[in-house]
Amino acid sequence: MDEIRSDAVYRSRSPLSQGIRHGDTVYVSGQVPKDEHGTLVDGDLGAQTEQVLDNVEAVLNEAGLTLANVVKATVFLTDMTAFDAFNAVYERRFPDPKPARSAVAVADLAVDADVEIEVIAVVE
Repeated sequence: MDEIRSDAVYRSRSPLSQGIRHGDTVYVSGQVPKDEHGTLVDGDLGAQTEQVLDNVEAVLNEAGLTLANVVKATVFLTDMTAFDAFNAVYERRFPDPKPARSAVAVADLAVDADVEIEVIAVVE
């Protein structure tokens, strides 16, 4: 098992790895819309989703992968009424075939954000 770290992604104070590679599988921890300095991105769910996917992609890039390698995404949203804004960014950023996905509504996230995404990717 190998840890994956990207300097382009903020350093969480929580006891976790940004990503873990085990064999041909990469697990990316849930990413929130913080920039590399740890500043929460202002804006609507679309803007937050862009930053989250930038973070996911940066961790994947450290493992030599891209969003095209993602086979499963789990999405946590605090407001399902904004799902269309999230979905528009998600659809544009992930190439076809889109990964399998779960999207669940949550009461709150660990930071004052509206979206968190974790992914599983495979090396082809």
